[in-house]
Amino acid sequence: MTVSAADGRDPGTREAGYEPDPRRWRALWVTLVAGFMSLLDVTIVAVALPTIQRDLHASAAQVQWVVSGYALTFALALVTAGRLGDALDRRRIFLLALGGFVVFSAACGAAPDITLLVVARLAQGLAAGVMAPQNSALIQQLFRGAERGRAFGLFGSIVGISSAVGPITGGVILALASGAQGWRWIFYVNVPIGILAVLLGRRLLPRTRRSGRGHVDVPGTLLLGLGVLCIMYPLVQADSGGIGQLWWLFPVGVAILAVFTRWERRLVARGTQPLLDPRLFTTVRGYAVGAGVGTLYFIGFSGVWLVFALFYQHGLGFTPLRSGLAVTPFAVGSAISAVVAGRLVERFGRLLTVCGLTGVILGLGGTALLLRYGPADSGPWLAAPLLFLGGVAGGFVVSPNITMTLRDVPVRMAGAAGGALQTGQRLGAAVGTAALPGLFYLVLGRNHDYHGALFAALGAALVGMAASLALATSDWRRDRRIGGPRRKCPDEVANSPVNARQT
Repeated sequence: MTVSAADGRDPGTREAGYEPDPRRWRALWVTLVAGFMSLLDVTIVAVALPTIQRDLHASAAQVQWVVSGYALTFALALVTAGRLGDALDRRRIFLLALGGFVVFSAACGAAPDITLLVVARLAQGLAAGVMAPQNSALIQQLFRGAERGRAFGLFGSIVGISSAVGPITGGVILALASGAQGWRWIFYVNVPIGILAVLLGRRLLPRTRRSGRGHVDVPGTLLLGLGVLCIMYPLVQADSGGIGQLWWLFPVGVAILAVFTRWERRLVARGTQPLLDPRLFTTVRGYAVGAGVGTLYFIGFSGVWLVFALFYQHGLGFTPLRSGLAVTPFAVGSAISAVVAGRLVERFGRLLTVCGLTGVILGLGGTALLLRYGPADSGPWLAAPLLFLGGVAGGFVVSPNITMTLRDVPVRMAGAAGGALQTGQRLGAAVGTAALPGLFYLVLGRNHDYHGALFAALGAALVGMAASLALATSDWRRDRRIGGPRRKCPDEVANSPVNARQT
């Protein structure tokens, strides 16, 4: 890191009115640990569903809500919670949500029947959704310049690898906690880690300076929540025929979101603070493109891990632990490269995302071909280098995209902006986790060919990633035509149209 001789600070952090918090890096690790737990819980439970179903005598539809219910309430809370953090105190909301996450994790582990387990998972997902946008907002608040890129690099590595390592983490816990009740430790493991994070967070996290921005857009909150619910609900019910029976909710949700957009624009025109300022998508450089790139990428990225688990466990007879180990190279590669990407994003910008998406497509595409046409016995292990390549490339997708999407957002709007970005990612993940396993089972039902089913599902995932690549490439070419991406200076951000009526 280059250090200024004048003040001993990274030159990229010297902005008017900004004084670096000496505890900022330790505070960052508190938020990263909490964020990792909340995102890991989206996928870690999947490997334990058969055990939970047997132990609690649940139906397949009931046990599916252990996964989908968490994802649903997680997505519903994001934007509103981000706005509350902007308006009130991010530290307080983060700690309250983290404390709730710990309590509800314990309730999940102690649940005596499937009904109480689903209720506890819904509450746990809500707490995670309240906590998540505070993570990115606190990074906006604590860091500036090149340091912000490195912090978002670490944050991106958490987002990127949490989905990939969920299956192996769940497999390890189930292997260590033997017996019919071993699945409960998947939830109990959050309790000691969460308590420690709460204690450290109370000591290290900074308070948000309030400036009279306490208004919360209640009609906007209800409209957005209802619109997201209409789109998400058929997806989380996909395994029980939700898409075929509830397809009409998709156009209803789109119509409600259109009304929400008009309402937010009306509030802006009246000079009232909206829940989600539409000008984020029109005046903040890179926000709209980054949200689109992230949503399209997560359609393919999130669904492939469930497809791999189905293929390895049901098709090849792997144990949950062995199935998780088979995809570990992707997680390892992603963890390594995401941190490096955070240091390179200021120099290379959108080009990192373009190269990363290209590498992910090559890695997963090569894996699909090898598992479809390669030797059956050694195919999974021969695919490890290709998965590692995809993981390394994936690290250059998530963290740079998060950085470029949020870097020009005014700090006072960071929570709502981060919540909207993650809502898009959750919607993309919901589409992927519903569509890809559905396609897998559709192909499998026709000819009972697990290799062909895997090939078809991975091919569909690559279509989503290719769409993300096309959008990122278009944005990169636009940057080249105008001479490269330009960061707004602090004065421009402070006086931007988005920021004009924040007080």
